[in-house]
Amino acid sequence: MKNLAEKSVRHWESLIVEFLDHLRIERRLSKHTIESYERNLTQFAKETGSESIGDTDVHQIRDYVRCLRMKALSPASIRQSLSCLRTFFDFQVRKNRIQLNPAKAVTGPKTAKKLPHVLDVDAVSNLVSSKSRKPTSLRNRALLELLYSSGLRLSEVVQLDIQDLDLNANIVYVLGKGKKQRVVPIGSLAKSAIQEWLASRHQVMPTDPLFTGRGSKRISERMVQIICRQVGLAVLGTDEVHPHLLRHCFASHLLESSGDLLAVQELLGHENIVTTEIYTHVDFQHLAKIYDQAHPRAKRDSK
Repeated sequence: MKNLAEKSVRHWESLIVEFLDHLRIERRLSKHTIESYERNLTQFAKETGSESIGDTDVHQIRDYVRCLRMKALSPASIRQSLSCLRTFFDFQVRKNRIQLNPAKAVTGPKTAKKLPHVLDVDAVSNLVSSKSRKPTSLRNRALLELLYSSGLRLSEVVQLDIQDLDLNANIVYVLGKGKKQRVVPIGSLAKSAIQEWLASRHQVMPTDPLFTGRGSKRISERMVQIICRQVGLAVLGTDEVHPHLLRHCFASHLLESSGDLLAVQELLGHENIVTTEIYTHVDFQHLAKIYDQAHPRAKRDSK
């Protein structure tokens, strides 16, 4: 029995390692995402008891989800684990190791939609209003301006090279999730901040990273998070400013001004418009005010 168990563990380990290499090399997912996949898949492999991947069926997936519920994991965590399994088994189907994905028929617990917190326009303007001419201050301002101006994800802004910018056309070429490229406009204030930051650097090449840290190396995701938190604390008195908050502000403020959900979806790089629709809830009060002012049947008797 012990030899059989060890053989089963080795079987799953080799499959997981191959899958993680696929995520790292072919899909170029972030280190954080890959580590999350590894944790979830390793836990499933230990608890499923299947001798091989071919023996895993929908009942075992459901049992695993029930097990996660009993551990009092949040609905979001359980759905994330289930999503990892679906992606993993899809990969095994493509490799012709199994015919059907056993995780596709299993649904996770429903999660309540959380409305993203956003800053108002004045707060964001204050956040990027630094007048310091120090190189790090110029970099930080350009970084924050671009995050807000173009709504980029943290991983996207970190991976930008100078050649990804076309400042004459005021656009940036972004490689998003699933290695899908999209073209996003750059606002005039973000453009000026980027030009000042680039002018402060010496002998830059088109292939150099747009944002650098120590030793002129590409800035890390962690460093960008620290910059957002420190600037937020210094300017707004809060340590809750983070890169994704500026993406939320970009989407919410743009939708508030334009009302064009499809355009916002395109700019954010959302594959499904349902993901973008959450910003319509953020702006409900603004939209309700417009409705009260403009709709002929919304006007109340002033008597």
